[in-house]
Amino acid sequence: MHRIGLLPGLASIRTLLGIAALAGSIQAPAAAEPAAAIAMHGKPALSAGFSHLPYANPEAPKGGRLIQGAVGTFDSLNPFIVKGLAVQQVRGYVVESLLARGQNEPFTLYGLLAQSVETDDARSYVTFRLDPAARFSDGKPVLAADVLFSWQLLRDKGRPNHRLYYAKVAKAEAIDERTVRFDFGGATDRELPLILGLMPIFAEHAIDVGTFEETSMTAPLGSGPYRVTSVKPGTSVTLTRNPDYWGRNLPVNRGLWNFDEVRVDYYREANGAFEAFKRGLYDFRVETEPLRWHEGYDFPAARRGEVVRDAVTTGMPQPSEFLVFNTRRPIFADIHVRQALTLLFDFEWINRNYFFGLYGRSASFFAGSELSAYGRPADARERELLAPFSKIIPSDILDGTYRLPVTNGSGRDRKTLSAALTLFAQAGYKLDGGVLRHRTTHTPLTFEILTTTRDQERVALAYARDLKRAGIAVSVRVVDAVQFDQRRLAFDFDMIQNRWDQSLSPGNEQAFYWGSEAADIQGTRNYMGARSPAVDAMIAALLEARERPEFVSAVRALDRALMAGVYAIPVFNPQQQWIARWNRIERPSAISLSGHLPETWWSRPQRTP
Repeated sequence: MHRIGLLPGLASIRTLLGIAALAGSIQAPAAAEPAAAIAMHGKPALSAGFSHLPYANPEAPKGGRLIQGAVGTFDSLNPFIVKGLAVQQVRGYVVESLLARGQNEPFTLYGLLAQSVETDDARSYVTFRLDPAARFSDGKPVLAADVLFSWQLLRDKGRPNHRLYYAKVAKAEAIDERTVRFDFGGATDRELPLILGLMPIFAEHAIDVGTFEETSMTAPLGSGPYRVTSVKPGTSVTLTRNPDYWGRNLPVNRGLWNFDEVRVDYYREANGAFEAFKRGLYDFRVETEPLRWHEGYDFPAARRGEVVRDAVTTGMPQPSEFLVFNTRRPIFADIHVRQALTLLFDFEWINRNYFFGLYGRSASFFAGSELSAYGRPADARERELLAPFSKIIPSDILDGTYRLPVTNGSGRDRKTLSAALTLFAQAGYKLDGGVLRHRTTHTPLTFEILTTTRDQERVALAYARDLKRAGIAVSVRVVDAVQFDQRRLAFDFDMIQNRWDQSLSPGNEQAFYWGSEAADIQGTRNYMGARSPAVDAMIAALLEARERPEFVSAVRALDRALMAGVYAIPVFNPQQQWIARWNRIERPSAISLSGHLPETWWSRPQRTP
């Protein structure tokens, strides 16, 4: 096994110009110099003349085919709307954005469709100048009209996160045919220029606005390196590299998009998908099951070295799994109930018996990174931010002494059971004939855990066993991936296991994850239904931060507010990314800050006899 370290209703332009005139009372800030890149904090790491990204191989050969495996199904090629289960590869491979993310930095964007970006010190506006060479895959140029069209389309009809972000724009106008400017009307959100830089850009001439929100097996026309060339509904999608791709020689693209064809094959369940991988039916998999990683790769091709396993250590927050309380349900409204249920989760038993001790556990939503507040005392800035909410932030979370409960690993820890029953008593529950009931209503405390994978089911069943000792009867329901996603998006569950992937530069998406407004909008990722003024205030603070130290303090303060709310039970967090690939696929020796990137891989040239 290789262990890899970290390498340092839509309007025309005329109508939009009319909107701009109505907003003319907003005073334009002093002009700034256009730049080839923009960083959220500090300066971009790469100079304007860089030749390629440091984690890409500019000499990577082109050709061959990459086959990816996915568990589940799809009924749409439009990942930009709420409806349907979409093929996510359409984003990036087919539809591009104005700027491209540098994966070796917390949050820096470099020129893609836009050759330059301009903003002032206050970030009260942003201007993008499009590359004159930029073309959609049908050969038509990408113009300012397409950018404005895309902004309003997603603001009005896109996913909830798009609607939330793009509605913050107070004024949008085309300066000329290839220059577009967005003004923010005094909004204190320094991330907005970068959020707009990542906006997907559609061709106005190829989009039917009236049907955009409906699922479709036709992908949006894009400007990206690939086009969708074959679709087998629910089974597979084939993307073919566009030989006339306009951006193939851009610095951000050298060494990327190397395969002539990328195919995504779908499997109904995880075990079948793994068996297909063992037979060589697809090229790589990101492993998520410790048992399989520990024992499952002892098959002939792996023993012969034809399958390579990489354990990748990234610089990102570790992707932590949580059992999420749906606090919209009355049963989870009392924080004492949530605290007691957290005490009864026996991580030590589960990690030893199911996961071979391969997992860690942290209460932080930014585990393993400088953004985590778990085990750290709050600094002066954090205390200042959290001072208005001192009544709801426990002192041990503030001073860094709070720790998750640790059991004796027996599966029968009497100490945690006793502490949990004390908390249940504070919430009005008591044991009655071996059943935990509410003292007033005599209603038993019971709920359902919704699962979709084998690992989720095993964790849920082990947890249900522990809860039974406290007089709580829990049912575990297993559904397929499609139904699970549908119920999760509709908040139709009592408890689910979920993971929020975080970056080193959390921003507007945090409101989408746990902002109060998102709690009532289906399709957001505020699955727990958090409605906390402390959380909302910390999200606002991190968006206003100008320098990295101030930003880190704001994120840690957010982390403390989330821990204080007891919205979810930390289950585990992997220490590494586990990736298995057939050796016909090669990758650069350098690994990005964010870990594996299949777009930088290539097909191994066939050796001649």
